Amino acid sequence: MKTLLSRRGALGFAVLSACALAVAAMRPRAPQEDSGALKALSYPRTIVLVRHAEKDVEPKDDPNLSETGAQRAKRLSDMLAKSGVTHAFATEYQRTQQTLSLLSVACGVNVQVVPARSADTLLSALDSLPRNAIAVVAGHSNTVPMLVEKLSGGQTKVKIDESEYDRLFVVTQWGPGKEARVVELRY
Repeated sequence: MKTLLSRRGALGFAVLSACALAVAAMRPRAPQEDSGALKALSYPRTIVLVRHAEKDVEPKDDPNLSETGAQRAKRLSDMLAKSGVTHAFATEYQRTQQTLSLLSVACGVNVQVVPARSADTLLSALDSLPRNAIAVVAGHSNTVPMLVEKLSGGQTKVKIDESEYDRLFVVTQWGPGKEARVVELRY
């Protein structure tokens, strides 16, 4: 009886060892120091772009959101609060920061302020996002179209009229040199 148990024990040990070796062989290896391979590790990622919500007419240089704009900002927050937002970006203008204020609180993220005239700085920050990041960007009627075009690899060109505040663009990037997908929504 003792011999039978030790044979079964030895067989069980051999099977478990073989399984462990097989699993270890299937485990992905650490990436080599190849910048292309490391770059690919930051995909996919999703970037949501909106123009700031409706603004007051005064003060002209940096107005707050109007009552209608505050309602739209709340709608944006309600819409994206449970979507897993990991990053938020706005320009130095109050209207863009206020557009993301409720959302940033709901998601527990800080709004990173990037100057409106520094598109390259914003694009660099977006390019540095980690894998599976979901970022929301509040910009302007003249910056959001350019960002959508650049983030989509030139595949999507849009124009936002001065009277439009309800357009939302979801850009999903799959990797360097791969086509990005853009979905346009209204909110």
